[in-house]
Amino acid sequence: MTTVSETCPSWYIYLIRTRSDALYCGITVDVDRRFKQHQTGKGAKFLRGKGPLELVWSHSVETKSLALKYEIKLKKLPKIKKEQLIQKLWDLETLHIN
Repeated sequence: MTTVSETCPSWYIYLIRTRSDALYCGITVDVDRRFKQHQTGKGAKFLRGKGPLELVWSHSVETKSLALKYEIKLKKLPKIKKEQLIQKLWDLETLHIN
């Protein structure tokens, strides 16, 4: 018997660093494809003209709903906390998403 988790792709939360050292947070089912879209100007408007871009962090979660909740929480964090996440000084799960 096939389970839902076997048929549905994982979702990913990711952070991209811009030329000016800003961090952009997004979600996707395919990190490599989405990063290439950002690099070619076909992704988020926020990143257009801000290259070179560097994918600095990503984390998989089970559902789109969970990815969206983490994305909202991450976007509200101060940059220093995002930098600490990149350096693995804390885990995403400590955000306590319901």
